[in-house]
Amino acid sequence: MRAIRLHTFGPAENLVCETLDDPSPGPGEVRIAVAAAGVHLLDTALRAGQEGGPAPLPALPTVPGREVAGTVDAVGAGTDPSWLGRPVVAHLGMVPGGYAELAVTAADRLHAVPDGLDPAQAVAMIGTGRTTMGILLCARLTADDLAIVPAAAGGIGSLLVQYARNVGATVVGLAGGPTKVAHVRALGADLALDYTVADWPHRVREFLAERGAAGATVVFDSVGGAPGRAAVDLLARGGRHLVFGWSSGGPLTGGPLEFTDAERAARGITSESVLGPTMLARVGGLDPLRTLETAALAEAAAGRLVPTVQRFPLAEAAAAHRALETRGTIGKVVLVP
Repeated sequence: MRAIRLHTFGPAENLVCETLDDPSPGPGEVRIAVAAAGVHLLDTALRAGQEGGPAPLPALPTVPGREVAGTVDAVGAGTDPSWLGRPVVAHLGMVPGGYAELAVTAADRLHAVPDGLDPAQAVAMIGTGRTTMGILLCARLTADDLAIVPAAAGGIGSLLVQYARNVGATVVGLAGGPTKVAHVRALGADLALDYTVADWPHRVREFLAERGAAGATVVFDSVGGAPGRAAVDLLARGGRHLVFGWSSGGPLTGGPLEFTDAERAARGITSESVLGPTMLARVGGLDPLRTLETAALAEAAAGRLVPTVQRFPLAEAAAAHRALETRGTIGKVVLVP
């Protein structure tokens, strides 16, 4: 099979396409003929050898990638043979191996791909979609909300814009550059602005004033840094600042905006990191991640959330990483063998 391998931590060019032996599924496992493999910003940090994130650095050499969709073409001992030939999608968990023509995973990680979803869309929902559903569970959006979504053209941001519009909330979407802004506007944002243009906070204040609003009620912050701070400054008293990343400093550098208890009290806002234990505790159940995956796939199957996908050929994984690192992508990045 063809696969992307990393032999040495470093720049995107270290990702090379090689021919490897086909993997075989073990007991309780399946092999997937991969039709789409998800690429995550975290993948770029691991490739560079940055430590301190939610996933440990892999042993080298490694085949990156933790999200795949395709067709089951082999099953291991003790695995239900009815999976053979079925279109499936799976998050591989902490075990990489997705950037390849074939991937092996435990059968209990599989979801059948709902009718109407192509493999790339399914991959977008199994990882990025499940995170979005967890964030929304914490947000508790209603039609009374006025939400600001920085990075609204990204994989999560594009889903947040759609969901907010679906519940009747007012949405301000921020993105970098005219192409991304046009995309956010097409998603249904009431106001779409380029956050690289210095006057965007002033334009948001004008928008709020036209609606008689004292400020936004929620900021979905995956950016941090100056854009995140400017967005939070637009929150009304009682507003919610939901943090799930800080890409302005790189995926594993920088950090979320910090507020003292005194500042939060003076402004009457809450600031909460909604990833990890916070999110999983709110989901509850024996397998909260699978619950979120199921919910995300159901939203996409029903047409309520349509993932934005940007495809790259498998052999161009390095180009996909470079595009992610330079904010040159729209939506979820997917490799196609």
